[in-house]
Amino acid sequence: MKVAVDVAPLRAQPDDAAEQVTQTLRGEPLQVEERRDGWARVVTAYDYPGWVREDALEEGDGTVELGAADPIDAARRYLGSPYEWGGMSERGIDCSGLVHMAYRAAGQLVPRDAHQQQEAAEPVSDPQPGDLVFYGEGRADHVAFWLGGGLAGGRILHATGRDGLGVVEEAEPERYVARRRGFGRLNSR
Repeated sequence: MKVAVDVAPLRAQPDDAAEQVTQTLRGEPLQVEERRDGWARVVTAYDYPGWVREDALEEGDGTVELGAADPIDAARRYLGSPYEWGGMSERGIDCSGLVHMAYRAAGQLVPRDAHQQQEAAEPVSDPQPGDLVFYGEGRADHVAFWLGGGLAGGRILHATGRDGLGVVEEAEPERYVARRRGFGRLNSR
């Protein structure tokens, strides 16, 4: 099966009111595991499970569009996009969705959530522009692209719901520095 609409919410439960855990985009392949009352439990090409409305699907193999852009350049294309939990498009995107989509544009399919991205990344102690910086208590719950600067606080590019900002480049806020878990590098660079 593949996605038949531009953007389809992938939900935690088969209910329009359930949490949107991510989005699927037109043409993406989905493996259907179960069908229930107009919903399909699916797994994405990057191994992310959830529920999507069956009317958002069509027969076919589908593909994940991968490009050859630099991840930072690709992420900058989303500057000004609004923040949306689970979003993966210019209409709305979250922090890990921004990283996921930027790496897709760079030709690499990476995990969807911040903690999964941290697990997949090689830890680095001397971050370079384009590396990722992870934040959170217990496990990573926020991720940003590191643009450089001192370890006491550099510049980042990320999607944030803070103050309605959305996707921005900014000096790393002090409260983020205090929650920093570490830096990582995904291997396509």
